[in-house]
Amino acid sequence: MTTSADPTPLAPGAPRSGTTFLGLPTAPRGVGHLRGTQSFPDAARTSLRDGQLRANLGRATTTIRGKRAAVVAEVPHWEQLRQAGKALKAATMARLDEHLEELERQVTARGGTVHWARDAAEANRIVTELVRATGSDEVVKVKSMATQEIGLNEALEAAGIEAVETDLAELIVQLGEDSPSHILVPAIHKNRSEIREIFRRTIPGVDPGLTDEPRQLAMAARTHLRERFLRARVAVSGANFAVAETGTLAVVESEGNGRMCLTLPQTLVTVMGIEKVVPRWEDLGVFLQLLPRSSTGERMNPYTSLWAGVTPGDGPQDFHLVLLDNGRTAVLADEVGREALHCIRCSACLNVCPVYERAGGHAYGSVYPGPIGAVLSPQLTGVEDNASLPYASSLCGACYDVCPVAIDIPSILVHLRAEHVEAQPRPTAEAVAFRGLSRVMSNPRLWHLAQRAAGLGRFLARGRPTLPAALPPPASAWTRTRDLPTPPGRSFVQQWTEEHRR
Repeated sequence: MTTSADPTPLAPGAPRSGTTFLGLPTAPRGVGHLRGTQSFPDAARTSLRDGQLRANLGRATTTIRGKRAAVVAEVPHWEQLRQAGKALKAATMARLDEHLEELERQVTARGGTVHWARDAAEANRIVTELVRATGSDEVVKVKSMATQEIGLNEALEAAGIEAVETDLAELIVQLGEDSPSHILVPAIHKNRSEIREIFRRTIPGVDPGLTDEPRQLAMAARTHLRERFLRARVAVSGANFAVAETGTLAVVESEGNGRMCLTLPQTLVTVMGIEKVVPRWEDLGVFLQLLPRSSTGERMNPYTSLWAGVTPGDGPQDFHLVLLDNGRTAVLADEVGREALHCIRCSACLNVCPVYERAGGHAYGSVYPGPIGAVLSPQLTGVEDNASLPYASSLCGACYDVCPVAIDIPSILVHLRAEHVEAQPRPTAEAVAFRGLSRVMSNPRLWHLAQRAAGLGRFLARGRPTLPAALPPPASAWTRTRDLPTPPGRSFVQQWTEEHRR
C-alpha cells in the first residue's frame, strides 16, 4: 500500500503517487513537535528547580490516580479487558494496510474524502489548502494530539488562518502562549490562580473581578468561545478511533466543545494517525470501557461523538479525513517497538510515573511526554534524534501496571537504550566501565582485590549511608543524580565465610 499527499479528492481505486509502504524501516521519519531543543536531563534540571510546577503536578496527578483506581476497582474483569485491548491492537497492526484501505473505501462511500500524508509537512499543506478552499480565515479545533504533533496551528497561522482551541485546557495553553505538558490535561502545570491571570490578560471584555473559582473560570471560557462556535465555517478535529468496516470516526470528550465543532461548521477536517483504526464496530466496545476509566477516571465519557461521512442536512456537508504516517510506518517495522502504536492516549502512565511527576511534560521536548512519549517519540523521529528520552525512566514498571492495553513500556525502553548504545561509533565511557567491571567480576582474584579497595569508600563517606555526590570525574557523572551506598564494613563473602566456620 502506498500513501499520497495529494489534497485532491481521489476516486476509489485510483492510482496514487508515493512510495511509503507500511512496515518498511526505510520509511520517512517523523517531523513536527517531537524533539526538544535540549536533552531530557538538561531540561529536567531546569524544571526541577520550579517548586510551583512540582506542587501543581503533584496535586493533579495524585487526584487523577485516585479517581482512576476507584473506577477500575469496580470492574471485576479489568485484566481480561486489558488483554482484550492488547490482542485487538496487535491483530490490527498485523493487518494495518488492509484496515486502512477498507476505512478509505467506507469513508468515501459515505460522501467523505480521504487524504494520505507521509509526514507533518504534507499533512499541514493538505489541511491548509482545504481551509483556503472554503474562503475561511478561521477554524475551531477539537483537542487533538495529532494536530499538535504536526504543528498545525503554526502552519495555519503562517497561512493567515487563525486556529481557535476550544478544549478548556488547550485554550488556557493557547492564550498563555504556552505549550501542552500532558496528553489529557495540557494545562496540568498551571494552577487556578495562574489560569485566572491568563484569562484576565487575554480574553477581551472579561470581568475584571474574575476569581479563580472553577465555575467562574469555565463560564468565562464558555462566553469567549460561544461566538466562535456559532460563526465558524470550518472545524478541525482528531479522532480517538476509526472503524474500518463502517467508516465511522469517534471522538470522546468531557466538555461538549467537541460536539459543537463536529456538528455546527459546514466543513470538518479530521487528522488521524494511521494507528487509530480498529477493524470492527464491536471492537469499540472494549476501548470505550478502557479509555474513560484510565484517562479521566470516569465510567464513561460524557460526550461520545460518532459520525460516518456526510449526512445530507445534518452536520458538516464536507468531510475530509487526513491519515497521518509521520514516522509510524518506521515504528511498525520494529517487532519490539511497534507495541508503542497500541497507545490509546489515556495518559495513565504519566500519572503514575515518578519521573514525569517531578520533571513535568515540557522536559520531554515532545507533545508526547511521560513514559509513552519516552518510547514513542524516539521511534517516530529515529532513536538518535531523541537519544536521551529512553533514559527518562527509573524502569519501575508502574506504567505497564496501569496501561489499559498492557504496553510493556519498560521492555521497549531497554530495547531502545540498546539500539542507542549499538549505534555509537566508539564505546562510551559507561560501556568501557562495565566491560572492565565484567572482567573483574569474572576473575576471583581481581574481585577480592576490588572488594578490599572498596573500603576506601567508607573513608570518603565519613559515616554517612551514601557516598558524597561531589566525587571527582568521571564518577561524578554517576553520583550527581544517583545515590551510591557506602560499602559495608564486611563483604558478603566475608560474612558467609565467618558464619560457616562456626
